[in-house]
Amino acid sequence: MTYSQTDDAFSLGGRVFRSRLLVGTGKYSTFAIMKEALEKSDAEIVTVAVRRINLNRSTESLLDYIDTGRFTLLPNTAGCYTAEEAIRTAYLAREAGLSNWVKLEVIGDEKTLFPDTEALLAATKTLVKEGFVVLPYTNDDPIMARKLQDAGAAAVMPLGAPIGSGMGIQNPANIRIILETVSVPVIVDAGVGTASDASVAMELGCDAVLMNTGIAGAKDPAAMAEAMKMAVQAGRIAFRAGRIPKKLYASASSPLQGVSQ
Repeated sequence: MTYSQTDDAFSLGGRVFRSRLLVGTGKYSTFAIMKEALEKSDAEIVTVAVRRINLNRSTESLLDYIDTGRFTLLPNTAGCYTAEEAIRTAYLAREAGLSNWVKLEVIGDEKTLFPDTEALLAATKTLVKEGFVVLPYTNDDPIMARKLQDAGAAAVMPLGAPIGSGMGIQNPANIRIILETVSVPVIVDAGVGTASDASVAMELGCDAVLMNTGIAGAKDPAAMAEAMKMAVQAGRIAFRAGRIPKKLYASASSPLQGVSQ
C-alpha cells in the first residue's frame, strides 16, 4: 500500500483536511519567519490568539502574513482564565469575521498553564449551543475527554506535556485510553518539542498534532516546520502499517525453521 495524504483525509468539524499537522502563530521573532514556517509545515489549519492580535488591522498584524485562501484560521482563547472570559473572546473572534471555530482554552494555573477543566466544560457547552465548532484544550484525562465529547466538542485536544515545555508525550497510556474512550478526533496539543514527539503521537493513533513552540522556538523554525510535517506523516504511516508487538527476548531476523540442512 502506498500512502497518500489525499486517501487518508482528516475529517474535523464537518470539513475534510489533507494535513494532520496544525500549527500556531505565536512566539516567532518576526512575522516573515512565521510566514515561512507556516508554508514549510504544509499545514492547513493555523491557530491565532484572539487576545494578542490587532483585529482592526490599523497597524501591522500577523493576519497580514497569513494566506487565508490557503490556511483555515482557528482562533484560540489563549490567556483566558474563566469560562466567561473565554466565551467572550470566542464571540469577539466570530464578530470580527475570523471564524466560528474556536480552540478553547481556559487556563487554571498561571505557572503550569494546565486547563481549568470544570470551566472548560462549562464554556464548551455554552459555545456549542451558540453554534461554534469547539476544539477544547484539556488535560490527558479520559473522563474529561468523554464529558467534552458529550458536550458537543468537535474534537478533544489533550496535552502531551505542559504548554511550551517541549517534553513530549509524558503519559502515552492515558492518550491510548482517550483514543478508546471517545469517537471524535483526538489531537495532541502542547508539549511537542521535536519531530520524534510528533511521530509518537501519531503512532499512538492520534488523528492530528497541534504545535507552536516546538517550531517557533527552534533555531531554524522553517526547517523544524518541515521536519514536523514529515514526522506527522511518518507516524501516521507507521500507525496504519501496524507495528510489531514488543517482546522481552530476541527473535531472529533470519529464522532457521523450515530451512533444510
